[in-house]
Amino acid sequence: MTTHVLADTRALTGRSLTHILRSPDTIITTAVMPIAMMLLFTYVLGGAINTGSSESYIDYMLPGILLITIASGVAYTAYRLFLDLQGGIFERFQSMPVARSSVLWAHVLTSLVSNLVSIAIVIGVALIMGFRTGASVGAWLAVAGILTLFTLALTWLAVIAGLSAKTVDGASAFSYPLIFLPFISSAFVPTDTMPAPVAWFAENQPATSIVNSMRALFAGEPVGSDIWIALAWLFGILGVAYAWAIVIYRRKVS
Repeated sequence: MTTHVLADTRALTGRSLTHILRSPDTIITTAVMPIAMMLLFTYVLGGAINTGSSESYIDYMLPGILLITIASGVAYTAYRLFLDLQGGIFERFQSMPVARSSVLWAHVLTSLVSNLVSIAIVIGVALIMGFRTGASVGAWLAVAGILTLFTLALTWLAVIAGLSAKTVDGASAFSYPLIFLPFISSAFVPTDTMPAPVAWFAENQPATSIVNSMRALFAGEPVGSDIWIALAWLFGILGVAYAWAIVIYRRKVS
C-alpha cells in the first residue's frame, strides 16, 4: 500500500512539475516581487532605517524577504488546485486506481520544489547586491529546514484555500495577509520602534521568531529561544492545516 501511494505521488508530482517547466513564468513571477522589494529597501529606504545593528540592511532584511517569497509562491498552489478541482481532474483520478492522498501531496511537493527554486534565485540576487553571511554548513542546513517547514505549513493552508474557494481570485487571494504579515514583525525594523499595541502583536506572531532565528543563523550567532518558538509555530500551523485540508478533501471527494 505504501509503495502504491509513493508511486502515485511521484507520478502526479512529475505531472505538476512538467506543467511548471512548460510555464516557468510562475517561478519568475514569484521571485520578481521579493527582488523588487530588496532593491527598493536596500537602495531607496534602507539608508533611512536604523536597525540598531552593525550589519548591512540587506543582511538584516533578507530573512523577511524569503518568507514573503514563499507566501507569494503558495498562492499558485491554491490556484492550480482550484483549476484541477473545477476541471474535473479529481473525478477522473477517482475512477482510476490512484491513491487519493497522492493528489494533494503532488501539489504540496510541487509547491515545495518551485518555492525552493524561487528562494535560490532570491538569495543569488541578494549575494550580488552585497548580502554576506558567516553561516556554517550546519547553519545553512538549519535555515533550509526552517524554510522547508514554512513552505509546507503555508502550502497546506493553500490547499485549504484551493479546495474551499468559489472563484479563481478567491483561491489565490488568501495569500495576501500572509505576504503582509512579515511587515508587522522584526523583518524590516526592530519591534521596539513600533507603537506598543503593534509591537506586542509583532513580537508574538510567528514571523518574528522565524525571522530572528534565520537572522542569527546567517550571522553565526546563538539562536536562543527563538528557534524553539519558531518550530512550535511551524509544526503547530502545519499540523492544524494538514488535518483541516484532509477533512475538506474527504468531503469534496466523498
